[in-house]
Amino acid sequence: MFTKTITPRFGDVDGLRHINNTRLPVWFELGREPFFRMFNPDMLLENWNLIMAHIDVDFLTPMTLGADIEIRTYVAEVGRTSFTVYQEAWQGGQLGASGKAVVVHYDFKAKKSVPIPDSIRSRLLEHVK
Repeated sequence: MFTKTITPRFGDVDGLRHINNTRLPVWFELGREPFFRMFNPDMLLENWNLIMAHIDVDFLTPMTLGADIEIRTYVAEVGRTSFTVYQEAWQGGQLGASGKAVVVHYDFKAKKSVPIPDSIRSRLLEHVK
């Protein structure tokens, strides 16, 4: 599991005084960065080799301004060419949102998915929930 602490800003709040639903996909992406670095340690766009296939977010409890939010990121599944990440957003001891993302190892020149190398696969499997 990887964790990332987010301090909500005033602009992250909607008219209902809750964290806006558009913020969670962005924060979850920040939580996936350690996995991105497994494939591209320098995070150079010229060497980018991942593509997003799917994301979803379930909003469970309203989160608000004034307290940090912890993003917890796990691996749910590792396939041949893709892996699924499971994520949670916690605030004040309550689970506010959860979601999944399917990330594909991708060759942009060939325009096709490619197998995840065994060395990266083993590192991903260390973070299975």
